[in-house]
Amino acid sequence: MEMWIWITSAVKEGGSMVGLCIRKIKSSEIPVLSNFLYEAIFIPDGVEPPPREIINQPELQIYISNFGEFDNDICFVAEADDRIVGACWVRIMNDYGHINDETPSFAIALYKEYRNQGIGTALMETMLRELRERDYKQVSLSVQKANYAVKMYENVGFQIIDENEEEYIMSCDL
Repeated sequence: MEMWIWITSAVKEGGSMVGLCIRKIKSSEIPVLSNFLYEAIFIPDGVEPPPREIINQPELQIYISNFGEFDNDICFVAEADDRIVGACWVRIMNDYGHINDETPSFAIALYKEYRNQGIGTALMETMLRELRERDYKQVSLSVQKANYAVKMYENVGFQIIDENEEEYIMSCDL
C-alpha cells in the first residue's frame, strides 16, 4: 500500500507557498540517500563543511549501504518543487544511537533551503506513525548537543536517555 500525505501549506523561504508531498521512497530513488546522509552531518556555525567523501567512511555508510534490502529499512521522502527535498529513514543497525537489536535507528535530513518550515516535523511524524503501525516499541537516534534539531526531536516525543561529551542518545517510545 502506497502512502501519500499532501501538505499544501508549507511555506518556502521568501514566503511563497509550495505543495509538499510526503511518501515512501521508490527503489529507484534510494541513491539520493547519499545526498541526505551528507546533509545530516551537523556543521556548527563557523566550521568549514567536511568534504563530501566523508560519507564513504564505514561508520557513516552503515546508514545507507544496501538500503532497502531488509524489511526494517523504511524511508519517507518529502517532495517539493518537483524534487526530493528531504528524507527520513530508519533501519536496525549498530550505529551511534544503537540501543538494541529490536530498535531502529532514526535519520533525517533536508536540504538547507527547506529547513525550518515544518517539513522535517511532518517527515518525522509520518515515520513515527509507520513504526507504530509495524509494532515497534521505540526508535533511537544520536545527535550532537549543539545541534538545533535536538529541540525538534523533543517536540515529537524523543527523550534524552544517555549522553557523552558531545552527543545525546535519544529515544522515542512508540
